[in-house]
Amino acid sequence: MPLINARRAKRRGPRRFTSRDLAVIGVLLGIPVLLDLALIWGPTLASIGLSFTNWDGIGDIHWVGIDNYKTLFTDYPPFWPAVRHNVLWVAFLGCVATPFGLLLAVLLDKGVRFSRFYQSTLYMPVVLSLAIVGFIAQLIFSRDQGALNAILSNENDPVDWLGNPDLNIWMVLLAAAWRHTGYVMILYLAGLKSVDPSLKEAAAIDGASETQTFFRVVLPTLRPVNIIVGVITVIEALRAFDIVYAINHGRNGLELLSVLVTDNIIGEASRIGFGSAIAVVLLTVSLGFIVTYLVQELRGGKKG
Repeated sequence: MPLINARRAKRRGPRRFTSRDLAVIGVLLGIPVLLDLALIWGPTLASIGLSFTNWDGIGDIHWVGIDNYKTLFTDYPPFWPAVRHNVLWVAFLGCVATPFGLLLAVLLDKGVRFSRFYQSTLYMPVVLSLAIVGFIAQLIFSRDQGALNAILSNENDPVDWLGNPDLNIWMVLLAAAWRHTGYVMILYLAGLKSVDPSLKEAAAIDGASETQTFFRVVLPTLRPVNIIVGVITVIEALRAFDIVYAINHGRNGLELLSVLVTDNIIGEASRIGFGSAIAVVLLTVSLGFIVTYLVQELRGGKKG
């Protein structure tokens, strides 16, 4: 019997992959990697290279070095307003929409009545594209036929919510936050459902209030969710394009870096090299925000 058991144990050793298994693994891993290289990293590296050239997409490519960046920073009026607006998007979604989504998740996690209905209603805007949200914003904030002016009874002296450059950026941010809040709410609600109830019970036994329990016990356990939400917030803010383009093509107070990239690459000028330089700036800003945030969160996680 010991000899038989030894033979069985030997047979149960690590299974060797057959050539067929290796082929299947190679296909399942190789196709996504190739698609990622072709659709993501290929265009990214091409944009970086083209940003140092002058090319209209048809003729010869001429190397100009950093001239595109010099022009961009010193002699391209829409650039700095677009940078400020993108930073404002990050700040507004991060400091207003994200905390509000967390608040809604905490309230729904308490098991209020009709919580399923509230979840569905608040999440509904997430399934809409930002272009559709832009059209909805026009229906609400339009100067002559908008619902907001009708509610405020401003027919005689209507407020131009989307035409006034001092107001339209805030109206658009409210519309974008309406969509972003539902997304954040669902993520945090899933995180709250995974929190061990015994942690809350132990905090209550120690005399901690509900607020203290949340900030000192619950919120630290949501660190993985915080990382995901932070990255998504930055990406959503910096890649914003559809909503402003649907309203006024990203002009008159709604300039964004993504719109400037589109205007230069596929616009009448077809300045692909210059548009690529703007895209590289947007990529650098995005990576700067995301890498800094991830490093801080991961350091905090190790210390905890």
